[in-house]
Amino acid sequence: MKKTRILAGAFAIVCIAALTLNAADKKRIGGPKGGRLLEGTEPKAEFYLEKDHTVTITFYDATLKPVSAAGQSLAIIADAKNGKTSVEFEKKRDVLVSKTRLPEGDLYNLVLQFKQTAEAKPQNFRFKLETHTCSGCKRAEYACTCDEERRSKSRSIWLSRRAYSQILT
Repeated sequence: MKKTRILAGAFAIVCIAALTLNAADKKRIGGPKGGRLLEGTEPKAEFYLEKDHTVTITFYDATLKPVSAAGQSLAIIADAKNGKTSVEFEKKRDVLVSKTRLPEGDLYNLVLQFKQTAEAKPQNFRFKLETHTCSGCKRAEYACTCDEERRSKSRSIWLSRRAYSQILT
């Protein structure tokens, strides 16, 4: 009886350690264009914010080689300070491109509603649009590939600089 408890306890410790190591090894992979890869899409979809605040969605196979957009569709709801804005997409060549721009500025929430096919149930992806550059990976913060601790440190530095610049103006 005592031996069974010891073995069960040892097994539990090994399982917890394995799960912890696996979670620590998971690193977010960035898209080839510098955007954010949407996890769980097949083919892999990359959200990329262009300089004019339009959005391009590029699709990649497992080796991150570009593939053509097939029957996928996407809609974005941007919850900016001046209200919610819906953004629709159209296919141009091999990618999906937003028909309109996202609201100016950043630090607002995005909800991406992605469908693999017209009949498929939509997948929702939620994240905050932060366009400043991460000090760790040198990507836009919305596409940052750093671990969580480094991301929060980078964001804190950026927010303090932003607050300081607003005080000066």
